[in-house]
Amino acid sequence: MDVARLTSSLVRIRSENPPGSTADLIEFVKEFLDSLGVKSRVVSHPGGRDDLITTEPGPRLLLCGHVDVVPAIPDDWTHDPHSGEVAEGYVWGRGATDMKGGCAALLIAYRDLVESGIAPKAQFAFVCDEETGGPYGIRSLLAKNLLLPRDCLIAEPTPVMSPAVGQKGLYRVDLSFRGRPGHSSLYPMVGKSAIMAAVDLIGYLREVHAHPFPVSEDLQPLVAQSARVFHDVFGIEGGDNILTRVMFNPGRIEGGEKANIVAEQCRMELDIRVPWGCSLDDLRKGIAEHAQDVTIREMDVAEPTLTPTDALVVRTVCREVERVYGMPAVPFLQWAASDAKYLRAEGFDVVEYGPGEIPTLHAVDERVSVEQLEKVVDVYRGVIRAYSG
Repeated sequence: MDVARLTSSLVRIRSENPPGSTADLIEFVKEFLDSLGVKSRVVSHPGGRDDLITTEPGPRLLLCGHVDVVPAIPDDWTHDPHSGEVAEGYVWGRGATDMKGGCAALLIAYRDLVESGIAPKAQFAFVCDEETGGPYGIRSLLAKNLLLPRDCLIAEPTPVMSPAVGQKGLYRVDLSFRGRPGHSSLYPMVGKSAIMAAVDLIGYLREVHAHPFPVSEDLQPLVAQSARVFHDVFGIEGGDNILTRVMFNPGRIEGGEKANIVAEQCRMELDIRVPWGCSLDDLRKGIAEHAQDVTIREMDVAEPTLTPTDALVVRTVCREVERVYGMPAVPFLQWAASDAKYLRAEGFDVVEYGPGEIPTLHAVDERVSVEQLEKVVDVYRGVIRAYSG
């Protein structure tokens, strides 16, 4: 089986999160590893939320990937999102980029080395719920001490020449505002609107976003490199603002009872990305001070994280990217978050590098190039071989 066919097979096995069941896909991966004589363990959680770790002795490198994907509605897709169709030089479907293509490339690279007579000194961890914060996945495996600190490669999609060595912090909260109802014809003289309290908080966050946070001198080159990557991938000008400012998204708001009643309740799910130099504690305090009569439930909290560019795993991945593509690799800082933040917090040196068409991530017509899959397999072979010598 080649990497495109394996990616296609993984895409066809449904693993949307929600609802979150990965049991069928993890069983498929286990059978693949069994065929190579690799010992593994399935760690099960309610709702079919299964993880898999390999248990071969003496691993020097952790190879990590998540097998859950965000949901997809088939409307407007060129190819059915659950078909895994291989056409026009791509594997199509939900998860092809994020990140079943990367998982397939890890498995094929490992298989190739086994079949060439090399005993890879690497451990796999395939997890069930990166898309929903990892409580049953990477966080659970770390809490149970099933993964011990070592160098780590996560097969998350990245730009072709740019391994990701750090990512912004995350502050994701659920806010429940309480107001005081009254007749709408008398508002704002009478009553207190929970909806307007949410609006006021958004106004405060706009003010916070307007001011960049200065980064340390050693981070400045990475910020500049990353800005160029953002321009090349997304066509975004001023990409340094993405890394030096608080970015926020009120992803879901619902509230009120009726148009002629001052809103008694409002709920907002808020996602905030925290730059280097921004105090998470100060941000928390500011939100609490500007959100009146609110209950704040923290869903996911993480400081910005970074693996030094001179770390062995960074140098190894960059060297192999340069070997395969014949051009210098350019490490960058990531705008989003992943399981890397939890691993770094526990002492792992982590690099993310993987195949994918980044603009289609979580989007309609998600796909991954067959050519890129094959080249990333070559990169992974080199990385695993370097840790297995």
